[in-house]
This record gives sequence, structure tokens and C-alpha cells, in this order.
Amino acid sequence: MKKIDILIGFILGNIGAATGVFLFISLFTDFEFADGLLALKAQNSLGKLIALGAVINIVLFFILLKFNKEMMARGVVLATIALTIVTIVL
Repeated sequence: MKKIDILIGFILGNIGAATGVFLFISLFTDFEFADGLLALKAQNSLGKLIALGAVINIVLFFILLKFNKEMMARGVVLATIALTIVTIVL
């Protein structure tokens, strides 16, 4: 059961980061989502965008801790670490 909770937390962390990326593009740029991704990729700013999107994971982490879902919170941290590695590569 613990491995399933970590996997669920990992998936929630990735969904949270994707939501943060979507919100950033929707609220702070004049582009549609797909066009915004392409424009930021052309500017070599995709890694920065992913890092900004991962800020949502902080809120998600503390919400999971409040509801005593420590293993899911670990999955969110694991997703954040994976996103950090992706950001370094990009």
C-alpha cells in the first residue's frame, strides 16, 4: 500500500506542476497554451517555466501533510526532484 501512495503522490506532483505551467501561460502571456509552450521553447525558457509550475507542489505537499498522507507527500517531493532534474537538462 505504501508504494501505491508514493506513486499517487508522484502523479499528483506531476499534475500539480502541469497545472502550474498551464496557469502561468494562461494568466501571464498573451498566447494560447500550445502556442505559449512553443514560444517559450524557442526562447529556451522551457526549464524556467517547469520550475515555476512546480511551485504548486509546495501547496500540495502541505495539504497532504495536513491530512496525514505522509507517503503521498513523499511522492510529491519525488516528483519535484524529477522535475528539477528535467529542468537542469533543459
